[in-house]
Amino acid sequence: MKTKLLRRDFFKKIFAGTLVFLIPTFVKKAIARQKDHAPLLSKSNNETLKTIHSLRTIHGNFKDQPISQGNLDTILQASIQAPSGSALQTYSIIVIKDREKMKRICGYQGAALLLYCVDYNRLIASAKSLGHSYNPDGMQIYITGTTNTILAVQTAVIAAKALGIDSLTTNGIHRGDMQRVWDEVELPEKHCFPLIALVLGYPTEEPKYHKGRLDGPGVFHNEKYHLPTKEELAEITRKYDDDELHIRLSDDWKADHDHYLDWLFTKRFSRFSKPISKETQAFKMLKRGRFVDMQNS
Repeated sequence: MKTKLLRRDFFKKIFAGTLVFLIPTFVKKAIARQKDHAPLLSKSNNETLKTIHSLRTIHGNFKDQPISQGNLDTILQASIQAPSGSALQTYSIIVIKDREKMKRICGYQGAALLLYCVDYNRLIASAKSLGHSYNPDGMQIYITGTTNTILAVQTAVIAAKALGIDSLTTNGIHRGDMQRVWDEVELPEKHCFPLIALVLGYPTEEPKYHKGRLDGPGVFHNEKYHLPTKEELAEITRKYDDDELHIRLSDDWKADHDHYLDWLFTKRFSRFSKPISKETQAFKMLKRGRFVDMQNS
């Protein structure tokens, strides 16, 4: 009996050793990669991370298909769960379902538009109702307000995607005559600024590919700020040129430029080639809203 057990154990070891020998090298490497990048691979097994990594922007190609009021309420309730400095929620969210009104406001149409505004008027009115004075003036107040607001926007985007609803976040509200936004939704002139529009809906067609994102040096910094080296900048340029990564905005650069970033800085953003020499429309609106320091009136 003992001899049989020894023989069986011997053959088990031989069989296991043979299997290890027969496993292809690429399989071994794949297993090693899984161990090295376990946190990254976990996204495929985590519903929240899967939702985040499936986010995409639909540039105005939304069906004329409504979002149920239940889903819209769910998105709004999720949005206000975002972090907020001093728990003040220094924003207002204006819900717009009129498609023509959406187009006038931001240039796009969808099932619904959520106009997110940095807004302190609710707090000012609350203070006044209790006999207190509250003057949220200046740039620090505005920065806090924009931070609270944009966190709420991104939370809404994630909530919408979890419900199968796509989105577009756009600063189209800042193009053209910005006063139209105040007029369309009757915004107060002081202590309120329309920061971003979130268009929600269902796409008319599926995008051809999922947009990538730049990572690595210049994006991630360890312990202290690191300006990319010459070699790292060359790699960043290469990544933008790479047709497989899909991290660029457009392919319009290919006809006349060596690199995508050449086109970006000389064509797309040519207006930023020189420092601003006069007050912009946005700055004037911020001054009117009392979000600029040292104002006397």
